[in-house]
Amino acid sequence: MPTEAEAADTVKHTDGATRSHQEDKAEKQLNDQHSSKRCPTETESENLIANKAEAEDVTSKNQDRLQRFKALQARAKTAVKSNLKETAAEAHRFSVDPNALSSISRKHAFASHSLLKADIEAAGEDFERKRAWDWTAEESEKWDRRMDKKQKHRDNVAFQDYRQDAHKNYKRQLRRMQPDLEAYENEKAAAVQRAAANGGLEIVEDENGDIVAIDKNGTFYSTADSTDFVENRPDRAAIDRLVADMQKAEETRLKKRRERGQGDDDADVTYINDKNKRFNQKLARFYNKYTAEIRDSFERGTMI
Repeated sequence: MPTEAEAADTVKHTDGATRSHQEDKAEKQLNDQHSSKRCPTETESENLIANKAEAEDVTSKNQDRLQRFKALQARAKTAVKSNLKETAAEAHRFSVDPNALSSISRKHAFASHSLLKADIEAAGEDFERKRAWDWTAEESEKWDRRMDKKQKHRDNVAFQDYRQDAHKNYKRQLRRMQPDLEAYENEKAAAVQRAAANGGLEIVEDENGDIVAIDKNGTFYSTADSTDFVENRPDRAAIDRLVADMQKAEETRLKKRRERGQGDDDADVTYINDKNKRFNQKLARFYNKYTAEIRDSFERGTMI
């Protein structure tokens, strides 16, 4: 049998354990209540942050759209101003006759020249001598050569014979030709190197330090009996240039043919000679607008 002291100790220990368990349970309940009260606050703050970020995103998008809209408005406004300016310039250009402007400028230059000449001669000075002060001797000689060349061209413009006409055409083609001097020099240097490597050409240096090529057996430089040119293959650009030149000559020939009235091969022949053709053209120019319906009826076969 336990004693009273032991029983009291047992009861005291049991009461302490029970009290400790109750305190732990109460503390846990308080913590749960505190956490339950704190969670809604954190959730609300997170929602507020998310809503704020979304609002900022929407605001930035709206600002971006507004800026693009303003840029489009400015671009449209600039385009309208440019179109109005170009339209006004075009209308002004169409309202002014270029032939009249050139005639006015030519008359103004002639009047200024005549007035200056009259003033200088009234002062007792030589007009040609004073006007020559504005030019150097080289410029004056160049201008004289140009005037002589133009005068010779005017004198030589009439047809004399086919040989002279072919020579004029040849000179004109030479003026239009633009040789590639750089490619020519490269090909020349390559040919010299090949000939020197084969032993047919000797490269020596003279007393002045210049490089001279000596043809040993006379096969490097072309002669009347040389046939090396047949091995030359022109590049694509040269072939295209030749084709374009031939096409241009053909177009010129057809244009001259049309100007002579020989280009309408499919047209109806209503004349017996050139004089009758010109007479019919005059009649057509004055009376075609009155006889159009009759001629159409004849062509359809419905004339009554």
